[in-house]
Amino acid sequence: MIKGKQSIEFECPPYVLAHACIAGQKEGEGPLGQDIDEISKDPMFGKKTWEEAESMLQKLTAEKLLTKASMKNDEIRYIFAGDLLGQLIATSYGIMDLQIPLFGVYGACSTMGETMSLASMTVAGGYARNVIALASSHFASAEKQFRFPLEYGNQRPLAATWTVTGCGAVVIGDGKNEQKKSHVRIAGVTTGKIVDYGVKDSMNMGACMAPAAAELIMQNYSDFGVKDGFYDLVITGDLGYVGKTIVLDLLEEKGIKLEDIYSDCGIEIFDQQAQDTHSGGSGCGCSAVTLCAKLLPQLESGALKRVLFVPTGALLSPTSFNEGKSVPGIAHGIILEHC
Repeated sequence: MIKGKQSIEFECPPYVLAHACIAGQKEGEGPLGQDIDEISKDPMFGKKTWEEAESMLQKLTAEKLLTKASMKNDEIRYIFAGDLLGQLIATSYGIMDLQIPLFGVYGACSTMGETMSLASMTVAGGYARNVIALASSHFASAEKQFRFPLEYGNQRPLAATWTVTGCGAVVIGDGKNEQKKSHVRIAGVTTGKIVDYGVKDSMNMGACMAPAAAELIMQNYSDFGVKDGFYDLVITGDLGYVGKTIVLDLLEEKGIKLEDIYSDCGIEIFDQQAQDTHSGGSGCGCSAVTLCAKLLPQLESGALKRVLFVPTGALLSPTSFNEGKSVPGIAHGIILEHC
């Protein structure tokens, strides 16, 4: 099943059996609002801290997913899940009560791509029948950790993105149960490398991550011998308007023109004019919610036939930033097909 230098083409593709997403009020007011499973008007999700709020967001999304999948906890072999907080505390406390074996994953904002890649390989390799892949972010917890506390009231540059308060989750299964077989399968994955162009501006995540996204797309095209018309849509994770422009420029230099089939989850989830999110959306929840609210339903219906889903991540921490380090990026590609 090894394909090219960095990809896998599954001999027996696993299926996306169910999907669910929950998001905050701002996300609910955006273009995808009517397609998100639940919108919470309370950004605290009934808790006392932002970190506890994100944990509750994960728990509610996982429970919503199991309900939609008509599955019980003991039917899930593993969960691959992650968030943006130090030591994955949103995941640790959010998933704990489910008592399902957990692999905690950190890929920054590319985490949904990484969890889906690992879950797909686990199912395709025969190590599990059903696996959950999940990722979340919260605007306030991310701002508190990576930028400024909300009380500071700082101005945001136009290149900045708005961290999505949201969580998306999918059940990936082998599809052997005909009653639970879906119309979306994962045909293959391309695993990204860390790419560092020396960008140090933590308020311009699009510029930090765009080179990794471009290299991932080029590698996917090379590994699978992609020709024009192969994909209906290539969509990156959370580059926003700034990063999207950079990706298109980098790919055009290599002879790949994507303008007609390319978009970005950070652009899809917010209305740039009406919602004042500057360059767009970001965070683990950005690509996860866009996937579950828009991409998977369109693949299920056949409106989209084949999609390259490329969540992107900026690999920084408060420590690395304060020490003057650059911000490397990474991206992971998932090939989703209607079937």
